[in-house]
Amino acid sequence: MDQQQPSAPRRNIPVFRNDPILVLILGFITCGLYLIYWNIKTAEVINAMVGREAIPLLVAIVSGCCFPINIFFYYLVGENLDEISKIVGDQSLRDKSLLLIILGIFAPMVSAMIVQAELNKVYDRP
Repeated sequence: MDQQQPSAPRRNIPVFRNDPILVLILGFITCGLYLIYWNIKTAEVINAMVGREAIPLLVAIVSGCCFPINIFFYYLVGENLDEISKIVGDQSLRDKSLLLIILGIFAPMVSAMIVQAELNKVYDRP
């Protein structure tokens, strides 16, 4: 058996892979209702990646419906970008935390699209 060890320890990360453009389109078509589901699944993936409850499920659910909590959701995502960047192997990811918060205020669907694109990188690595 020839097994390769990944550079970072691989945890049981749930698979939630979407095309980032699809996240944007579904967010617009459903007037943001898709983002409630997306927030829940993304929180599950990020929590599994960092190995702790970084984003509580209640925050993920309510952030799809309530504007100020939506900003807090992207703040929590931004707080964990350092750990996620180590797993993904992209150090430039750390610099996107402020961008996520600002876009979370003005265009949350675009912010979701960026996060989805970064999470997809987890499934692309060997």
